[in-house]
Formats: sequence, structure tokens, C-alpha cells
Amino acid sequence: QVQLAESGGGLVQTGDSLRLSCAGSGRTLVWYNLAWFRQAPGKEREFVAGINRSGGTTDYAYFAKGRFTISRDNARNTVFLQMNSLKPEDTAVYYCAANSEFISATITDYLHWGQGTQVTVSS
Repeated sequence: QVQLAESGGGLVQTGDSLRLSCAGSGRTLVWYNLAWFRQAPGKEREFVAGINRSGGTTDYAYFAKGRFTISRDNARNTVFLQMNSLKPEDTAVYYCAANSEFISATITDYLHWGQGTQVTVSS
């Protein structure tokens, strides 16, 4: 089994940047496709970005493309989400998730989840 723990969230202003990290433990992450999701208050959890095992393939939600970058460092057993040009609508709890089969934007395809890290963007 693999455990995931997000960090790096915080309170920032519009236009600022944040770098989220998700560290794996219990098992190497090299065998997992990884993704970031987010959930705002009163909203459904939504896909943000995904990355395959080697890091050679990525996928982004429309709102994230051009502003967010997902990457991974398998030697450090960590996946990152670099978020630039943040907007108030990016405010949410951000979760990382692991999928042993494929990159997917579907929540139920992911078997392992972290506890989330809060990102708040003020205007």
C-alpha cells in the first residue's frame, strides 16, 4: 500500500504562485500514475492535472493549461504541482491521488488519496 501526503498550500494573492508537493510513503510511487484534484466549498471534486509513471505524458484540465505544471521526481518519491498566475477561483483543497492503471480524470479510477492541502487566493 502507498500513502500520500500533500503540502505547500497557503494564502496568496491574485497573480502569485505556489508549489504543491505530494510525498509518497509505504511504497515507491514509480509504479503509479499520479494526479491532482481540487475541491472548492460546495463544489464537486474536479481533475486538475495528471502524469504517467515515467513523467513523459501529462494531462491538464482546461483551466490549468498554461498556468499549472505537474511534474514528478521518482528519486524523491514526490509529485509536484506548480501553480502560477493564481486566481480567486483557484481557491480549493488540493488532493493528490495515485492510479496503478492509467492517467484518468475520473475520481473513481484513483484508489489512493492524500488528505489535501488548502490553497486560498485572495483578490
